[in-house]
Amino acid sequence: MVLFWYQYDMPPKIRELIRDLESAGFRVKSIRGSHRRFAHSSGLRVTVSGNTGKDAKKYQIKDVEWAIAEVSDEEK
Repeated sequence: MVLFWYQYDMPPKIRELIRDLESAGFRVKSIRGSHRRFAHSSGLRVTVSGNTGKDAKKYQIKDVEWAIAEVSDEEK
């Protein structure tokens, strides 16, 4: 499921990006400080930084959307 958050006035929270990654099949590989590294069984990796209650930055939203789109393309 790819959610395009740029359509809305309020940016998503980091926790929402993490939820979207986990629902797409990504799992937490490691955590160091506020950086979480997610890995997919296909070998794709993405890092999300920031505390879960903070607003996500545009580059983080794009990275997560790209990663979810890549995984969904591979499954087809």
